[in-house]
Amino acid sequence: MKRTWHRKQQLVGYLFIAPNLTGVLVFFILPALFSIVLVFTDWNFANRNSFNFIGLENFKRMFNDDAFRISVKNTLIFILSVPVMVFLAFLLAVALNNSVYLKKTLRAMYFMPYITSGVAVAFVWMVLFEPYQGPINSFLKSVGVENPPGWLASPATAMYSIDIIWIWLMVGYKMVIYLAALQEIPEELKEAARIDGANVFQVIRYVTIPLVSPTTLLLMITSFIGTIKHFGIIQALTEGGPGQATMVMAQLIYRAAFRYYEMGYAATISWVLFMAVLLITLLQWYTQKKWVYY
Repeated sequence: MKRTWHRKQQLVGYLFIAPNLTGVLVFFILPALFSIVLVFTDWNFANRNSFNFIGLENFKRMFNDDAFRISVKNTLIFILSVPVMVFLAFLLAVALNNSVYLKKTLRAMYFMPYITSGVAVAFVWMVLFEPYQGPINSFLKSVGVENPPGWLASPATAMYSIDIIWIWLMVGYKMVIYLAALQEIPEELKEAARIDGANVFQVIRYVTIPLVSPTTLLLMITSFIGTIKHFGIIQALTEGGPGQATMVMAQLIYRAAFRYYEMGYAATISWVLFMAVLLITLLQWYTQKKWVYY
């Protein structure tokens, strides 16, 4: 009787998760497996007769493609924003975890960009970064800066401008995660450190930072993954321009697949991007033994 009851319970459980499992299978696992096949083909979605196996030709093309090299460089610049945003989120969380005037209002204000429409964010920052009459450059000129940056309009500064916008957009979310971690720290530990003579900075250094290190690891891993595969805000702001100054790897994949319909080439870049994400994640997971305290 017990075995029959357990089997019935298992069947009910499988029935409950079946819709989600079906979705994962149809929209994630099967396309991923199919993309492995596409890596070795020249399939062009617009040409039904182009599904031919070409071996490693897509890899040869990729490593000789200037656009791919530029996208790798831009992606590396883009992920530089991750440690900056995590660091700023920690500072904001520490500040807003204490008794601060309008603390709840400030928390909401910092979190608001994260839930704001990406198109609206892009439009606002395009106005702010307008190189000739935009508010930021107008202010810089008023304080004596003769040649303010071109921001999104200049190839030299466009990618760094994207970093600034991305940090502003994401820092509030990470701050909320840190706030949850900070509120789990026993106040007795901080009080004991103060009794032993630790000042505010020493309490943060030797008590707060080690105790929130698992949260830091979580935010670093998820932020790297989210950043390295993101292209929506870049598409809305610059579409990869000026020239190819802000074209990241995810955007190159989008262009190859949905502008030129080169599915085989897009799949090849996708798997290279996946391997990069996997290696970065494994590296962080391996090094966490030296700085994460559980």
